[in-house]
Amino acid sequence: MSLAVLCPGQGGQHAAMFARVADAPAAAEVIAAASKVLGASAQTLAADNSRYTNAIAQPLVCAGTLAHWQVLRTQLPTPVLVLGYSVGELAAHAVAGSMEIATCLQLAATRARLMDAASPQQAGLMAVLGLPLRTLEALCRAHGAAIAIVNGDDHAVLGGPQAALQALGDAAQAQGARVTPLPVSVPAHTPWLRAAADAFAVELNNAAVQAPRLRVLAGIDARAVTTQALVVDTLAAQIAQTVRWYEVLVQAAERGARVFLELGPGSALARMARERVPGCEARSVDEFQSTHGVVEWVNAACERAA
Repeated sequence: MSLAVLCPGQGGQHAAMFARVADAPAAAEVIAAASKVLGASAQTLAADNSRYTNAIAQPLVCAGTLAHWQVLRTQLPTPVLVLGYSVGELAAHAVAGSMEIATCLQLAATRARLMDAASPQQAGLMAVLGLPLRTLEALCRAHGAAIAIVNGDDHAVLGGPQAALQALGDAAQAQGARVTPLPVSVPAHTPWLRAAADAFAVELNNAAVQAPRLRVLAGIDARAVTTQALVVDTLAAQIAQTVRWYEVLVQAAERGARVFLELGPGSALARMARERVPGCEARSVDEFQSTHGVVEWVNAACERAA
């Protein structure tokens, strides 16, 4: 089989993110667990602009991902890989069996709290497309920002104080880049959050976490996570280290992934897979009206890739 499951990070959450599966008992259990962690209805929060607030966004995104997985998992081929982007790496480990769903949702809330506490005020993330990585590295040094996520040779997410990002964005646009501020209020995956990474390692060590049953690739270096210790180390480290998503996709292709299903919310990871993995098929659940359509497409795509 050639299926890889993609678990997104923040930014793609939307009002209808649970609508496709809300009536399914397996998804309803996830939504109820998320509502308990959030202290309010997950579906109500998804329909409100507070869905972009870090403390709400991280558990909410994981809940959206896992609600779809719980409905789909018995109807799909066993994935060869589970890949997670930013907080999606936490959800990926729940998909892969490293932790229970309730544990994942609670850890997502804890992760957000620790990141908020460690973050400087007026900070965030910004996507830049169209400049070589070495140019972006130089701009970061010049303006006091850092590379948070590498999505491709000319596509990265930068993090840091908003003033630094604004100045850097202006300089990047002057060189022809496309700049997009992201709805994230912390400089995730940068050294500003070292204290959060250290604290989250303690939380992970105290949680019920085990080696994954399905293969997960770490966001920071694309290596296979095969032990409980590596689960803890990589999930904690990525809070303050660059996520190398392009390397993850390259490694996924080398390991035989040819069909990529993004569990949502959003469709950015499926789009990047299509752009970065030649010959693959990649779609998000958000592109379908029903889970039946998702299952039909995955099974057909896996047959084509066989």
